[in-house]
Amino acid sequence: MKTVPAFDLSAVDAPLADDLAKAARTVIDSGWYVLGHQVEAFESEFSRYTGAAHTIGLASGLDALVLTLRAWKAQGRLKDGDGVVVAANAYIACILAITENRLRPILVEPDPLTFNLSEAGLRSALAQKPKAVMAVHLYGQLCPMPELLAVCEDEGLLLLEDCAQAHGALLGSQQAGTFGHAAGFSFYPTKNLGALGDGGAVITTDDDLAKLLRSLRNYGSERKYVNTHQGINSRLDEMQAAFLRVKLPLLDEQNAARRHIATRYLNEIRNPAIVLPTLRAEEKSHVWHLFVIRSEARNHLALHLQECGVQTAIHYPVPPHRQECYHEDLKGHVLPLTEALHDEVLSLPMSPALTDAQVEQVIAAANAFDAATLTQQVAHG
Repeated sequence: MKTVPAFDLSAVDAPLADDLAKAARTVIDSGWYVLGHQVEAFESEFSRYTGAAHTIGLASGLDALVLTLRAWKAQGRLKDGDGVVVAANAYIACILAITENRLRPILVEPDPLTFNLSEAGLRSALAQKPKAVMAVHLYGQLCPMPELLAVCEDEGLLLLEDCAQAHGALLGSQQAGTFGHAAGFSFYPTKNLGALGDGGAVITTDDDLAKLLRSLRNYGSERKYVNTHQGINSRLDEMQAAFLRVKLPLLDEQNAARRHIATRYLNEIRNPAIVLPTLRAEEKSHVWHLFVIRSEARNHLALHLQECGVQTAIHYPVPPHRQECYHEDLKGHVLPLTEALHDEVLSLPMSPALTDAQVEQVIAAANAFDAATLTQQVAHG
């Protein structure tokens, strides 16, 4: 029995090996490795793809969030101690970006069906006087952006989208990342649009913000050796930009493959011990970066799937407010839904490279799990 990997990068990238090698050779032959033609070209191409006026290539998705918040502080739009609303089950990078800027995370429970920030969740946080909202499109599904944006406009809140898992997600014809004032993307290798190393970007229609971000990513310099701001080194390098240019034209096709696999899982997994994900809006509003199920018997289910040759992963086992690094800063939060999610979620294999046979193996293994028998066995020792 062959094992179905949770995600197989080599299977995704192998068909592109010649094109990726050619892209690498182009960069090597150019002799220009930082902030050159490849980065400029990718930024232009990604702006055309998303419809955003500006793309600013950065070193990571975390930097995309950190520097956007930092830029808003430099513009006087945020200050130390201001609150940023975020779903409590988001990946810890979201919280790190907030606290790195000496801002205050306002953690709210997510929508129990989509695991995303909801309008009700945002409204529940307004009494804490937030100044910004981070809408995290977790697992590839768009948050209810029109509703969140309406609240932000009414309350005068900045809206930052975290699109690290939502490249190419659409609501109507509008791309993920173009609803808020700015959006951060990650190009970590496992993302729907992944480099062969780290990388990230911010997209925005705000000319002043884009100019400031370009300075902040490059030591705060707009002109060589002249530093206008106290910046950092966070530049998308030429090699990764070249690889991303190879992969970007394939993104929609690969997202369609993910949707096909997700549809099969949704239609063919029929096991009362497994809670399948919910699609809140239209089909293309979800790009299925991950296919995350819930089960009260999560650990037993994972072991069963492993025995059936199906690898799984947990995204994520520990919520941010329970992490040791936030033991003091976030103590006292009562978030039962968030904690239940982190105890129950399990990611099934999801990749545009999965074969029909592999998908069928996952479905058969999931359906073969007998939680009722397991419960009886545990009850009787």
